[in-house]
Amino acid sequence: MRNKSKVKESTIRPNILDYRFILISLVIVLCVIGIIFIYSASNYSANVLYGDSMYFVTKQIVGFVIGLALMMLVSRFNYHNFARMHIIIVVVSVVMLVLVFVPFIGMSANGANRWIGFGPISIQSSEVAKFGFVIFASVYMAKNYQKMYTFNGMLPVLLIGGMMCLLVLMEPNLSVTICLGLVMLSMLYIGGVRKKYFVILLCLALLLVPVLIIIEPYRLFRLFAFINPWANPQGEGFQLIQSLYSLGAGGLFGVGLFNSMQKYLFLPFAESDFILAIIGEETGLVGVILLFAIYLIVISIGYKIALNAKDRLGTLLAFGITTLLAFQTLINVAVVTGSIPPTGIPLPFISAGGSGLIVFMCAIGILLNIAKNSKSGEFKDFRLKGVV
Repeated sequence: MRNKSKVKESTIRPNILDYRFILISLVIVLCVIGIIFIYSASNYSANVLYGDSMYFVTKQIVGFVIGLALMMLVSRFNYHNFARMHIIIVVVSVVMLVLVFVPFIGMSANGANRWIGFGPISIQSSEVAKFGFVIFASVYMAKNYQKMYTFNGMLPVLLIGGMMCLLVLMEPNLSVTICLGLVMLSMLYIGGVRKKYFVILLCLALLLVPVLIIIEPYRLFRLFAFINPWANPQGEGFQLIQSLYSLGAGGLFGVGLFNSMQKYLFLPFAESDFILAIIGEETGLVGVILLFAIYLIVISIGYKIALNAKDRLGTLLAFGITTLLAFQTLINVAVVTGSIPPTGIPLPFISAGGSGLIVFMCAIGILLNIAKNSKSGEFKDFRLKGVV
């Protein structure tokens, strides 16, 4: 029996190690791509605005180095320890979301309160809160999986997720609110919520989105800009038009690295939310497809880790982290290509933003630890055993 178990383990372990190596390699590749294109997109604007062409790049490199160190550290932190820390994590996440509204702590930019600052250090609270929710929901549902088919059983996840969505919406940040809401619904589904409850929640969410757009005039203007950006080309439609110009100029193979024209103060937020447009302009459709392929492989590995996790907590954590990565990437791509109304959300690992980069790399560290402790498929389906 011992020999058989050793043979079985040996056939599993190299496969898991391969996934971990590929995941680490591709995440580093994405980060390096991000640093290169942040420099390309921002060297002119950073020099004009801050007198330092490396302003955004330096911050991103620092974030990458810190993130890489934390990713490797977290990969050695047994994910089961989150079961003892999940209340602290969710409290800290909520407090950080509240602090953005506190004078002298919260930082405002472009009419939004999304950051908290301590001296030269600034942190985007919603970046931390998204993963704080994933950890809380994963631990709660893993412990209470037998109750998840009841309304009372799923209520704590709804309340915490709803509260976080409300706080993020008040910043205001509709894109992150939508992303977090989609992750919450996805996790409730795989956690075992009855399908009728899931359908009701999904319908309520779909009805809520147009209401949130209508009640805020600037969101309504953005919707009009999405429908016909050329109706107001110097106003609400300006950013989307410049993004489409940038993507269109790239053609099949692009205009060449560092040769973008839109980065010369034509395209707002070229180094952050709209960096994909610069990538498309400089590398063309071929470059964008290759970038999508990297994201697709990373996301596929994340779901593979979730399916091979040895327990519910591992499955839920890996699924939540991967789904958050997938939704955020999808929303960013949809905004830049004009597929949904314009709203600001960074492209994971690539857009400028040290705190977001560090948090995402820490999340990858959690995936690595789950993979490290994996056994071959106790759960073969995301609708977990033991729940209705």
